[in-house]
Amino acid sequence: MKYVDEFRDPEAARKYVQAIRETVTRHWTIMEVCGGQTHAIVRFGIQDLLPEDVELVHGPGCPVCVTPLAMIDKALDIAARDDVIFCSFGDMLRVPGSRTDLLSVRAEGGDVRILYTPLDAVKIAADNPDKQIVFFAVGFETTAPANAMAVHMAKFRRLENFSILVSHVLVPPAIEAILSAPDNRVQGFLAAGHVCTVMGTGAYAPLADRYDVPIVVTGFEPLDILQGIYMCVRQLEDGRAAVENQYDRAVRDGGNTQAQALLRKVFRVVPREWRGIGEIAESGWALTPEYEGFDAEQRFGLANAKVAAPAACISGLVLQGLKKPADCPAFGKECTPDHPLGATMVSGEGACAAYFRYRREKAA
Repeated sequence: MKYVDEFRDPEAARKYVQAIRETVTRHWTIMEVCGGQTHAIVRFGIQDLLPEDVELVHGPGCPVCVTPLAMIDKALDIAARDDVIFCSFGDMLRVPGSRTDLLSVRAEGGDVRILYTPLDAVKIAADNPDKQIVFFAVGFETTAPANAMAVHMAKFRRLENFSILVSHVLVPPAIEAILSAPDNRVQGFLAAGHVCTVMGTGAYAPLADRYDVPIVVTGFEPLDILQGIYMCVRQLEDGRAAVENQYDRAVRDGGNTQAQALLRKVFRVVPREWRGIGEIAESGWALTPEYEGFDAEQRFGLANAKVAAPAACISGLVLQGLKKPADCPAFGKECTPDHPLGATMVSGEGACAAYFRYRREKAA
């Protein structure tokens, strides 16, 4: 494993930029799927280093951003109850629902707690048998194993006061939804390295074959991203469409088989609504019958409902790579991190938040 500084070596960056310039002969549009990659691209000005013929667009790789308004509203409903301790990662607290957010519920007296791991919620359940403990299980395949383990431990310890509000989504179906859309213009993908650390690379090969698109599993440091772009451009110029692994220091083709076994035991694949995009078939997880007693939606009798996003927010188009954050008339005006219209402005992985923080003057 190299030191982080080696992944930010300006001389190595210049070599990759030069290699990309020497390789590209026409316009290519490449989407990075992960919000962490988006922030690195914007923070380090990677797009500005590239030739004009290589355009980077931002995908739906921010799990907070794609959590639908209806699910946020369910979280708000549960968190406001007197008998509930509602637990969540910190990045969910300021995501706006249709009327308020979890931080406001906490300010009004709700017992809303920020945790670093769902396993802490299991301990809270054991220590507070007179309360219902609910963990907001949001994320891609990366965070799912820890959430699955929390449910598994709660069942093993017979903690009947523990449940999770499940809003897990899967990356490959989202990529397919983008590729199959009639207005798609993405020609290559940088896939999220941390997702593939868990799940491996096998699910991407059928997509590369079916849609004739290169997919490069990529890390998160500037040189990771530049190398991933170079590998993707080289495939596009050669007329190839394969899955390549730039992030081989962390990702193996088979992924983490133990984590996958736990995920298959605790979760089953279901359709899932994506904020700003709509329902995508087989794109999410829900609890299997063996563990469905720990489903907060069932426990609290929450009905499904459609909630419309604010009309001024174009986050759905941003998440599909059709628009950039600065294309939004509300960007930096009606919509800011202090008063966000959509989750892409408030999330630590959101594209709008990245542009506001690192490119605000240029966007204006």
